Amino acid sequence: MEVSVMGSSQVNLGRNDLVCKEVGNCSFTKSFNSNISSSSSSLKSSKLCIKLRSKSLNKFSLKASSCSQPEPLISKNNRETKTTDGGVKLFVGLPLDTVSSTNTINHARAIAVGLKALKLLGVDGIELPVWWGVVEKETRGKYDWTGYLALAEIIQKLGLKLHVSLCFHASKEAKIQLPEWVSQIGESDPSIFFKDQSGQHYKDSLSFAATDVPVLDGKTPVQVYKEFCESFKTAFSPFMGSTITGISVGLGPEGELRYPSHHNPSKMNNHQGAGEFQCYDKYMMSSLKQYAESNGNPLWGLGGPHDAPGYDQPPMTSTFFKENEGSWETTYGNFFLSWYSEQLISHGSRLLSLASETFHDVPISICGKVPLVHSWYKTRSHPSELTAGFYNTANRDGYVEVVEMFAKHSCQIILPGMDLSDNLQPNKSLSSPELLVAQITSCCRKHGVEILGQNSMVANAPNGFEQIKKKLSSEKEMSLFTYQRMGADFFSPEHFPAFTQFVRSLNQPELDSDDQPTKQEERVASNHLQMQAA
Repeated sequence: MEVSVMGSSQVNLGRNDLVCKEVGNCSFTKSFNSNISSSSSSLKSSKLCIKLRSKSLNKFSLKASSCSQPEPLISKNNRETKTTDGGVKLFVGLPLDTVSSTNTINHARAIAVGLKALKLLGVDGIELPVWWGVVEKETRGKYDWTGYLALAEIIQKLGLKLHVSLCFHASKEAKIQLPEWVSQIGESDPSIFFKDQSGQHYKDSLSFAATDVPVLDGKTPVQVYKEFCESFKTAFSPFMGSTITGISVGLGPEGELRYPSHHNPSKMNNHQGAGEFQCYDKYMMSSLKQYAESNGNPLWGLGGPHDAPGYDQPPMTSTFFKENEGSWETTYGNFFLSWYSEQLISHGSRLLSLASETFHDVPISICGKVPLVHSWYKTRSHPSELTAGFYNTANRDGYVEVVEMFAKHSCQIILPGMDLSDNLQPNKSLSSPELLVAQITSCCRKHGVEILGQNSMVANAPNGFEQIKKKLSSEKEMSLFTYQRMGADFFSPEHFPAFTQFVRSLNQPELDSDDQPTKQEERVASNHLQMQAA
């Protein structure tokens, strides 16, 4: 079978597609647009041919070329990435601000061209962040899914799969706030937010201790999240189980299951600190007080550790985290760290439970993100993990309870940092992302929990692609990898050719000998499979 798509209008989906019909004209981000423009001049051609040649009903070889050049053609496999033999599927994340705070699609035409380029590359699907602060912005119970529905239809028409990330936090990077009505409640009751020992509130996520407290107009956060999920399920029912194959539920700051222990970067001195415990808001302190009284030590419920360091202080200089005879190894230390981690796990369990219950009758996977807190991993106390809520030390595996929680609700774990290697970490941080990945992976293997991998960020880690390929080939528990994320850096001349080669290398072993690209074809591929907004 052979299909030819002629004319530049076929490339510019934003010209005639749902983006323009429902959302209207959207402005480009300058750096995003300029990097797409600089990455290739090939898609500027007035005509583009896409040819699909099949050798069987189930296998296609994709070839793309400028119609002004009859040869050579780009040889490319168009089936799902490594899925024919049960391997890892490859997704790419859309920009965090793909849908703006006003529910319109940012740089819509560039996004549309980008999606088509990823389809040509052989990417399986797309990850889309869906923000609570955009959809339920003004009033509780009033939902507007316009921008996200438009994107879902574009993705469906391209034949890509979709993984949706439900984000119940705010993002300074994406300029997305919590819903306005939630922020207004927070102004009168700031204790719904986390607070550190100096009294500073973290207002991008709700306190875990308030999860089951009716602080949102008489409803608990869990009840509000569940109603949000139910509305999403109804609105996106035409896509469920076909286009939408997975949903991740936001579990905390930046969507991760953790405390915002490093939320004050201005006080962090080159990441020398281990963060601070976030246990000083009214609801956390009330929980700590009750826990202390039930354990027969009411004085322990008056506050967090008095000898813990500040954000910018090296943790080994403090009494609490020091290697030998530190407070973390005392009876009090075990008391506090057990309570602190239990609050985190309890919160995570409540959210995974509501997601599993809401989508139990839909053929999709449910997952949540566990952070890779690898700084200070080579110490006995693991201070960065402790402040983030993971009671993981030289004496205790803190991820067993976390993984058991995911197993209980039949959920998958998203694990980032697959592009990081130990030898590139600062020596003074005593970091080991590779050892931490191995620990969490081993725990998942024992409890039958599937892992979905991610990288840290675009072009951040030297030799990152090689490290990712190493992880994909060695971790048998990983069924899907999401590369984060599309945007200006992603399409830069420094990055996109490397990403193209990375995707090709994943598919290359599966190509038949006559589908292997020649050197001339590779040069054409380097041009044609990079995007440009016409």
